[in-house]
Amino acid sequence: MNAFSFHDARRAHKRRLSWRVLAVLAGLAMSGTGQAGLLQPPKPVVFPWSNPALRPGQRADLVMQRMSLAQKLSLVHGAGFLGLPGSEPSLVRSNGGAGFVPGIAQLGLPDLNMSDSAVGVANTADKGRYATALPSALALASSWDERLAFQYGSLIGAELADLGFNVSLGGGVNLARDPRDGRTFEFMGEDPILAGNMVARVIEGIQSHHVIGDVKHFALNDQETGRMFANAVIGIRAMRESDLLAFEIAVRQAHPGMVMCAYPLVNGVYSCQNRYLLHTVLKKDWGFKGWVISDWFADHSTVRAALAGLDMEMPDGRYFGAPLQRAIAAGRVPMARLNDMVHRILRTEFAVGIVDHPVVPEVPDIFKGFRVAQRVEERSAVLLKNTGVLPLAAAKITSIAVIGSHADVGVLSGGGSAQVDAPGGNAIDVKMPPASDLLARLRIPVWDPSSPLRAIRRHVPQAQVTYESGSRIAAAVAAARTAQVAIVFLHQHMMEGTDLPSLQLPGNQNALVAAVARVNPRTIVVLETGGPVAMPWVKRVQGILEAWYPGIRGGQAIANLLFGTVDPSGKLAITFPRSSAQLPRASIVRPPGPMPKPFAPVLRPPFAIHYYEGQDVGYKWFDARHERPLFPFGFGLSYAKFAYADLHAAVHAGRLTVSFTVRNRSGRAGTEVAEVYLGFPARAGEPPKRLIGWARVRLAAGASRRVTLRIRRLYLSIFDVQRNGWREFPGRYTVQVGPSSRDLPLKFPVQLR
Repeated sequence: MNAFSFHDARRAHKRRLSWRVLAVLAGLAMSGTGQAGLLQPPKPVVFPWSNPALRPGQRADLVMQRMSLAQKLSLVHGAGFLGLPGSEPSLVRSNGGAGFVPGIAQLGLPDLNMSDSAVGVANTADKGRYATALPSALALASSWDERLAFQYGSLIGAELADLGFNVSLGGGVNLARDPRDGRTFEFMGEDPILAGNMVARVIEGIQSHHVIGDVKHFALNDQETGRMFANAVIGIRAMRESDLLAFEIAVRQAHPGMVMCAYPLVNGVYSCQNRYLLHTVLKKDWGFKGWVISDWFADHSTVRAALAGLDMEMPDGRYFGAPLQRAIAAGRVPMARLNDMVHRILRTEFAVGIVDHPVVPEVPDIFKGFRVAQRVEERSAVLLKNTGVLPLAAAKITSIAVIGSHADVGVLSGGGSAQVDAPGGNAIDVKMPPASDLLARLRIPVWDPSSPLRAIRRHVPQAQVTYESGSRIAAAVAAARTAQVAIVFLHQHMMEGTDLPSLQLPGNQNALVAAVARVNPRTIVVLETGGPVAMPWVKRVQGILEAWYPGIRGGQAIANLLFGTVDPSGKLAITFPRSSAQLPRASIVRPPGPMPKPFAPVLRPPFAIHYYEGQDVGYKWFDARHERPLFPFGFGLSYAKFAYADLHAAVHAGRLTVSFTVRNRSGRAGTEVAEVYLGFPARAGEPPKRLIGWARVRLAAGASRRVTLRIRRLYLSIFDVQRNGWREFPGRYTVQVGPSSRDLPLKFPVQLR
């Protein structure tokens, strides 16, 4: 039985069991009245389109032959929110998620129940439901593990279905052009090829459970400040080789059911009415067969949006409800365009399987969620510095001072629409603002109940392990001075709707770690952040572990990594600058005048964000300007030591094959992420090098392995604006292989003709 048929079988068994229970109860009830027999399940209605042997497009065609205009219009917009003016009566059937589109029972079409699910199913606690809080998406990207990405998505898909949802609103792949972006933790880092492949696997995992997957926010939604009216200004080639390349990889490989258009304008046109993005690129060039859904309140027109390629407006029908009906009646929007919208929605419902496999709510497998969350964190945390203090030798330790960041009770998570509710509530005791002040409530950081302190104590039951909150530096210093090892936990909270003012850690945290390091030479820092932070104390500490937002089993995973039960294998999916001065923009671009509140759908005259760096995002920017980052893209240490040798590269029929040997030259097993980059000819006008491939290699002590990678032709190509397509540029290239973007000991020339 394959991985997916087991899931389906489990659901089918529950449906059969439910009918058996009903039958028994009915039989008991009838026995009291002298009637005999058991209640039989009603026969399902069979429509011409019920045949799963037909292609999804054929089934959609058959449905549309029976649909009225009103039924078609009902599918292309949301039903609103309960309690808000204009909301539809059908909302009483909603599962309480972020969005709802009523189905058509007469045609056998299910309701679309949508939930935010970037790092797990969001906002379930007020309904008494549990969902697994996974490590951040940026953490997952830092594992460079595509199989793990599928497991991450599969868990989200399974829990969405268990909780009664059939549409995911995750799949964020906006590139980290600015690490101060408040949603950096929701996305997959700065490289389009890494990000595109990782999010493709997540989408495949979600859709394997007959839940419609999404990739967002299309496109260039790369900061939160003024996102509703920011105008991203960038050249076509630069856009296609950076942000849009990540989307292209995800769309072509994973076939997501939806693409969500974004808030900002792109080159002067709002994303959700941008014909170049939605029609020319997405639907024509990439052959996307799903539907385009708007971000919530991101649509600003009826005719322009419909003709540009928007297929569904959310969360309501202010433009695609009655106004669209009037536009069709007046001939301003052709009926063929409405039919295309509806056909895309129906075809996707059949292709993903939400019609044939309706959700059957049940309790999520909590323990499976624990296992996946811990596995993701253990493969994603990045060891940034180690001067011999790690791994901690449990048998030799007599005392540890654990300091800061509520490490006694939990680990930090990211906020906004991606927030996964902590089971049992916030692990820290906070005074909540009144329910009427929703924004203030959203700003409060949530700590998942996974205590690093308790996990550390389990590794060293014989040692004295103390905890200091870090709020009083003097008390933290006193604890560190008498301890054999000091572990300082630092944090940086990020959330949708707001950007960071700088890369500096908030509060007294920099002063705290500097003071502790002065009195304890064996100081280790554990970072719980949504992205890069500045580290003025980097030379004063012996160990640094970037744990990201580590999820519901973060405490256990962090302790396992510190004590060497698990070997660190994560590599940075994002460059850590020394300071904001190294970034393309010294500060986040702000619109003139006072800002509206986050999440408020307020429009103003657009303000421009000029992406002068073009395709030079992240490490490419640092390479092109010969800047030395604090920690480079692709960097990460292991407790094992690896060596590279015997690189060979060859081009056959336009396909590049790269082979090399990785050897574990240490006395312990470990996992290396070997990275392959390509240097282009100078005349190509490309960044100095481009990531084109990688391999996670698990090696026993002293073992070696020959790695062979076959590189997709797309990754060797440049975008030709005149031809509106990708092409290979003839010339001499250099294949480069090594453990990070700044450590590439192997080089091999190749010629492309």
